[in-house]
Amino acid sequence: MVRLGLCCLFKEQDIKFRQVTASHLAKFPRQKQLDMLADICRHNSLSLKRALVFCRDSGIGCFRINSQILPVKTHPTAGYDIQELPGATAIVAQFMDCGRFCRENGLRTSFHPDQFIVLSSPNSSVVSRSVADLVYQAEVAQWVGADVINVHGGGVYGDKPSALKRLSREISRLPAGVRQRLTLENDDRSYSPKDLLPLCQAMDIPLVYDVHHHRCLEDGLTVSAATDQALATWNREPLFHLSSPINGWQKNHVRKHHDYIDVADFPQEWMGLDITVEVEAKAKELAVLRLMKDLYKKK
Repeated sequence: MVRLGLCCLFKEQDIKFRQVTASHLAKFPRQKQLDMLADICRHNSLSLKRALVFCRDSGIGCFRINSQILPVKTHPTAGYDIQELPGATAIVAQFMDCGRFCRENGLRTSFHPDQFIVLSSPNSSVVSRSVADLVYQAEVAQWVGADVINVHGGGVYGDKPSALKRLSREISRLPAGVRQRLTLENDDRSYSPKDLLPLCQAMDIPLVYDVHHHRCLEDGLTVSAATDQALATWNREPLFHLSSPINGWQKNHVRKHHDYIDVADFPQEWMGLDITVEVEAKAKELAVLRLMKDLYKKK
């Protein structure tokens, strides 16, 4: 059966994740910074549990965890090791409790790092920072049992074959905790399924098939063919992405996401599959719940 996923935030539910900037932290001495960060991380661990409870009670099978669940974790000046935070043991224990809750209730969690995570960059410092962020997210993924850390291919830099070679090289160098969770996703401007599938197949990296992106950046593969080839890259439950264009497919700005999902955009090929479909829509939980009803009617 199809498991629908909610991405990071809520539209109406009173469940909030707190953030802080490095520039704000810089106003305070280091110990005060660590106290503030500990308070935020503790709050976010409790908010994650509330988010998971909501998902269970609402029939939502997956929750994408915000990449800044531990804010500024890898920042060059404000960053920190979790053990530096006051009450670190209790904070980690709370995240691990979220993992137990997921196992007991059949929930799935995932990560989708921010767009500045680019493994194919020709700039070594960009790659180093990207790897550091992936390592941090793998640490939290271990606590909560998340099995997906999903990234895009990045830029083309005027030479797509060379960029793909760099991407392949950097993936091969990743620590095991990152590599075993890493997935690649086709995007709407640079890398189509046809571009990424050879790398995914060669390196045993699952492809997160984003059908909206594919409809924006066509590559000769049908949705059916892309679905079948993406499915074959997974050694666990496949995870795909779905969204609808803000003004429909016949108007401008088809790349921008709508508040909700037009059920007609849900591929017929996905019906009946045992997959996770993360719903990328601005109305967040409202969009997931509406799609759930619409799919039930469609059956």
